[in-house]
Amino acid sequence: MEQFLAGKVAIVTGAGHGIGRGHALELARRGASVVVNDVGSAVDGTGTGRDADLTVDLITAQGGTAVANYGDVGDETATEELVGQAVDTFGSLDVLVNNAGIGRDRAIWNMSPEDFDLVMRVHVRGTWLMSHFAAIHWRARAKAGDVTNGRIINTTSGAGLQGNFGQSNYATAKAAIVGLTLTTSLELAGIGVTVNAIGPGGLTRLTATIGGQGEAFEPDELGDEEYHPMDPAGSSPLVAWLSSDQAQYVTGQVFRVIHDNIFLMKGWHEAANISSGAQRWNAEKLGALIATDIFGTRAPGIR
Repeated sequence: MEQFLAGKVAIVTGAGHGIGRGHALELARRGASVVVNDVGSAVDGTGTGRDADLTVDLITAQGGTAVANYGDVGDETATEELVGQAVDTFGSLDVLVNNAGIGRDRAIWNMSPEDFDLVMRVHVRGTWLMSHFAAIHWRARAKAGDVTNGRIINTTSGAGLQGNFGQSNYATAKAAIVGLTLTTSLELAGIGVTVNAIGPGGLTRLTATIGGQGEAFEPDELGDEEYHPMDPAGSSPLVAWLSSDQAQYVTGQVFRVIHDNIFLMKGWHEAANISSGAQRWNAEKLGALIATDIFGTRAPGIR
């Protein structure tokens, strides 16, 4: 197996199980030294544990290099210390994979403000805090004359890109992460850092809470050459490639990985327009123009 990430140092958050574990395993197999972060909570964010140790043990058993971190990505001190741990332990930081997340699904009329705030804290604040301290590290290195070539890979989802019933907190968080990806890709381009996002699929502890999705399983339950359309590690090869020097030209992009397909996603763009002809819009006439010229409907008597 080609170790095209040899010498790289990576942090993967939420890597005790599922998709994050798949990323950590793949990065380690490709030669990276990995800091495996996981607070060890349940899917809804309650409790703590040492789940990161499970992934570290798998990596070291395969001859890779990894250490555990149990910090809360929503906590400012813990995230700064996590970046510091990578640098202190392995000498640098090259790759940050923001994967940590929780779910508290309810229709909006049943969702509490606490459910909304906690999901936003883990997904959005956690991604921002990790990116913030990684950016400080890379900017300091760039000022010192080092070549950084840093990588940030964020995690969005189909819910954030297209919406999903019962996930007004989760979908909002995942959409916000796309905005963060686009903005930080612009801010960090000048120091050689790329920022991209992926929307992975897979049967995980989180998806198992959604009815009809199927039972979760872990990436290490499959053999190296086995294929399963809902493997939580299905997007991990793309994460590894985006982490490599080969992907220096790719930034500000959003990918979806569904089964055996990788999709490049394109977000909000101008699809249709109408013009007032440099005059103030007339609300009485606006509806007819929107119907015919925006939505392409055929309304008898309008034209």
